[in-house]
Amino acid sequence: MSALKTPWLATYKKLDIKVMPPANRTLASYIEEHASIRPNSPALHYFSRSWNYGQVNAEVNRLANALSSLGVLKGDVVGLHMPNLPQYYLALSAISKLGAIGSGVSPLLAPPELAHQISDARIKVLMSFEALSPAVAAITAPDCLEVVVVCGARDLLDAPDVALPTLTQAKTVSFTSIFNGALDTFETVTVDPQDTFMIQYTGGTTGKPKGAMLSHSTLLHNPFQVLALAPEIKVGDEIFVSAFPLFHIAGLCFCLMGFVTGGSYECLPDPRDTDRICDAMQSRPPTRIAAVPALYDMLVANPKFAEIDFSRVVMACSGAAPMTQATQNAVTHIIGRSVMSDIFGMTETGPCHTSNPVVAAKAGSVGLPCAGAKIRIRDVETGLKDMPFGEPGEICSAGPQLMKGYLDLPEESARAVREIDGERWMFTGDVGYMDEDGYVFLCDRAKDMLVVGGFKVFSVEVEDKLASLPMVASSAIIGTPDARRPGNDVVNLYVALTPAYKGENEAGLRADLIAWIRKNMAAYKVPKRIVFIDEIPLTPVGKIDKKKLRAAAMTSAE
Repeated sequence: MSALKTPWLATYKKLDIKVMPPANRTLASYIEEHASIRPNSPALHYFSRSWNYGQVNAEVNRLANALSSLGVLKGDVVGLHMPNLPQYYLALSAISKLGAIGSGVSPLLAPPELAHQISDARIKVLMSFEALSPAVAAITAPDCLEVVVVCGARDLLDAPDVALPTLTQAKTVSFTSIFNGALDTFETVTVDPQDTFMIQYTGGTTGKPKGAMLSHSTLLHNPFQVLALAPEIKVGDEIFVSAFPLFHIAGLCFCLMGFVTGGSYECLPDPRDTDRICDAMQSRPPTRIAAVPALYDMLVANPKFAEIDFSRVVMACSGAAPMTQATQNAVTHIIGRSVMSDIFGMTETGPCHTSNPVVAAKAGSVGLPCAGAKIRIRDVETGLKDMPFGEPGEICSAGPQLMKGYLDLPEESARAVREIDGERWMFTGDVGYMDEDGYVFLCDRAKDMLVVGGFKVFSVEVEDKLASLPMVASSAIIGTPDARRPGNDVVNLYVALTPAYKGENEAGLRADLIAWIRKNMAAYKVPKRIVFIDEIPLTPVGKIDKKKLRAAAMTSAE
């Protein structure tokens, strides 16, 4: 067994990047510390209301007492089924104070999917958004579910009444009925930082979603791993802006980054409401921004974005999907300088395991291993051999950012997290390579990597090149089995046209695309089938929904 290559350590030394010991703390301890040291420091903003850390801690105590009155004890699971509302932020800290476990529940789940997660995570109390009541009412409540707390968008503004769904086997109460009047002091329950803090579910692109168990230590340390590669944090003077949904691990991480560093956070419920996002940044100029590439494109298209004061911005993170050079150039042009940082990871790695340092970013790279993380590239076929620099393989991650395992799935956990030289390594399913400075370059997801005539086709590479064409607004490469050559794929290209090209002759556009691809790419990358669609479907966090496109491609191939 060859020794692990660690070229990033030399780069750390050049950039003066420090590796911190793991954070053996809880979110509750940070909130209480900030409330004690800087009670008047801004913590949270939501439309017309703002909270400082002293007020946040008092509100968190009220919610902890309210949840306790519903029977939530140490180790019980509380589901958070809502968009980015203040109740979500308060609940994260309240759960930490109770020694309970949280579980982010996507607002987009259909009733059967919702019932599955409630049952699988054994959710005892579900905090749900009023507008989602039809989905909640449509489920047959699993035996574990005892109470649904219905939250309204204005509960913490002017607190209008909310409608309560009727459920069998579980009672429903409004957030305000349990929160208003609750005591604002609470004795925090002692927990081991290695205990599970959140059960976050994977996207379920293959099979049912799995619950990744993430400890207090993992989730509270990962923001510091990222920040070690970023401009120095100014405690108490940072404004974090992100419309990443909190039920997604990236949104959760960025939120925790704000809270552990004593920063203030903008609560933005609708990631597609770019007017609201821009208004928030105009009112309180940000220092750190996080978004998916699709949202950056939407922001750039909004004239308000160019009117914001970006003079204090030190980092603009991009994650969840690859960012094209065109998008990065457009954002940099408006902000006025390079502050972009690609961040890469997955639910199971809490989430970030690489980050591109702003001061030394490499174009096309997803960065260096986050401080304290380790990355190795293993051969895709067997997972037993480390690949040389520059050669693609499966990206594997080790360090304090790793999950404990999948809930109640020991075999799945053992397949994903394997021991190499006495250390736990997460086999991510992502394909990429590392250069001699330790920077990681993403090629594709293993399941999105196509094989044509024995050659590997990385869909991300083709999509990125197509983004330079004036006719292509967005595109997606999908593979379907080649019936004539078992083990090979047929390359399918889905294209959303820019407005200037919509309505033109599709046969001519196909011919132009094929000609350009033949000229600029290897022959095996040329698509056999090109489909023009109104828009490329996206997942709730802005990734290309290849699951949906793959299903459409398979149906068309039949």
